This record gives sequence, structure tokens and C-alpha cells, in this order.
Amino acid sequence: MSRVFNPAPYDKYATDPEEARRLDQRTSSELKAGLVGTFPASDPVSITIPSPAREPRTSLISRMLSIFR
Repeated sequence: MSRVFNPAPYDKYATDPEEARRLDQRTSSELKAGLVGTFPASDPVSITIPSPAREPRTSLISRMLSIFR
């Protein structure tokens, strides 16, 4: 057998490897830039946007008592 078996077919929707490398380098450089000014901090830098905070849940008793206030 002289032919090499390749089980993975060509994926036309896959990300271009060069583009993926550029995006990875960009993300890495943004993270490094964010770390420069925060070295002695206690919280690490995050490059993601946190989800919005939800209102605290109230218990059934506190809702019932609010009716009489």
C-alpha cells in the first residue's frame, strides 16, 4: 500500500490556520497589554465581558410582608 490513509475530509468551513494564528496573537497581545498596568493587583485580568448582575431573589415571606408595609 503506497497511499496514506487520511480519515479527515477537507472542511471548507474550517478557520484558515493563518487567520487563527493572527487572532491568537492579537488576543495574546491584548491580554499582555492589560497585565502591564495591573501587576501588583490581587485579581487577574479577564479579556471576556462578564454577564450582567441579576437582582437578588426575594423570599416568599419577604414578598408577603411587603404587602403590609
